[in-house]
Amino acid sequence: MDDADLRQIIADVLDGDIEKFEKIMQVYQKSIFLYCYHMLGNYSEAEDSGQEVFLKTFRNLKKYNQDIPFGAWLYKIAYNQCIDVIRRRKLAKYLPFFYRDEKENKPVDLQIEANYFDEYVHQAMLRLSAEERNLLILRCVEEKSYQEISLILNQSNANLRKKYERSAAKFRKYYAQVKGVEQYEIGR
Repeated sequence: MDDADLRQIIADVLDGDIEKFEKIMQVYQKSIFLYCYHMLGNYSEAEDSGQEVFLKTFRNLKKYNQDIPFGAWLYKIAYNQCIDVIRRRKLAKYLPFFYRDEKENKPVDLQIEANYFDEYVHQAMLRLSAEERNLLILRCVEEKSYQEISLILNQSNANLRKKYERSAAKFRKYYAQVKGVEQYEIGR
């Protein structure tokens, strides 16, 4: 769906044709669910949160600023929803993360793969803050650009790049610790 189609659908929904909101859901539903799943680590919570994201989006559609990409606005709503869920449950097990074979000795953004659960990755991710996990998920799993992430998190590109590098380094350190190997074996 291009920007013109999206703007027209939003205008139609705001004019009372609420059935057209389904088109927005069809385009974004899978990616929002996966994002929520990566943030929360629980299938049913991710489903519930995804539904809540679209409900909040629908209710606040009139507040949407069309100068911001719609996807960035939607991910911001999803991020806030997931943080709310994490705060409510106050558990240490926030996120199962996915990992590619560590022997490939590639940077963290090439190692993280959304197909295979790895308990070591999960344990390493639990040591990171929610903000650090979120940044790694948006950059590595969701493959968002720094510009898109800056719109979602309201931070500058330069600041995000530095935070990403620090978060990736912390992830590699924690991963090496839980795996019981030297950090240089993981890759930089």
